[in-house]
Amino acid sequence: MSTGPTAPAFVRMAAHPLRWRLLTELAASDYRVRELVELLGQPQNLISYHLRLLRGSGLVTAHRSSFDARDSYYHLDLERCAHALTAAGVALHPALRLDPTPPPATTAEPSARPSVLFACTGNSARSPIAEALLRRRTGGHVEVTSAGSRPKPRIHPNAVRVLREHYGIDIADQRPRHLDTLARHRFDHLISLCDKVREVRPEFSDQPRLIHWSIPDPAAANDTDADADADADADADQASYPAFRHMAAEIDTRIRYLLPILARATKPEVHP
Repeated sequence: MSTGPTAPAFVRMAAHPLRWRLLTELAASDYRVRELVELLGQPQNLISYHLRLLRGSGLVTAHRSSFDARDSYYHLDLERCAHALTAAGVALHPALRLDPTPPPATTAEPSARPSVLFACTGNSARSPIAEALLRRRTGGHVEVTSAGSRPKPRIHPNAVRVLREHYGIDIADQRPRHLDTLARHRFDHLISLCDKVREVRPEFSDQPRLIHWSIPDPAAANDTDADADADADADADQASYPAFRHMAAEIDTRIRYLLPILARATKPEVHP
């Protein structure tokens, strides 16, 4: 008796109930192992085993926390998932080719626009880049701002450069702001982009949805002292620029997959 074709790797990987739950949680936010243990109510050794399988499949990545190097944050590669789902559909039937590109956010009335706050420590690179890219992709249909727990004196020159050269956005006149200045504002989503600010982010009375994107600081490895001369600063900026390009591309990808969530939040309720 002949055997038929085996199920695609993504289907086999996602079919396990616990792995599917892990994928579902990681689709919403980056998490540490102990947080996934708490969310899923399963032993740590079991969670770690299935995370190892997901990492081996390439669907999940991990890197050390910048807040505590003993911890690691796990991240679901939604872009890879989208392409894997497309391949699985084609394997079943050519007509089931899926579009891996998420739909754009829908237009909403001003009163119904979702509000998003991006936060990182210095508000000089990651969070202002995220703010600018989300604003560009939603055309003003989302209220978006950014702030930091320890804001730097200025936006990093490479953040200005990468947005101008690769996305046609100019934030040269923007200045970092402190999270405390937004304490009385209402936000639907609070997205932290660095592991340090996640530990100190303020409480908001309206309880926004908390999302964490664990993205390393592209300037950290090339930071110069305050007394360094201009030439040393320029050399450090040039050396770190590729890291800024990579960081901006990762944020832009994550934002594309955030758009359907924001669009869903603005859809009016349908009453029978």
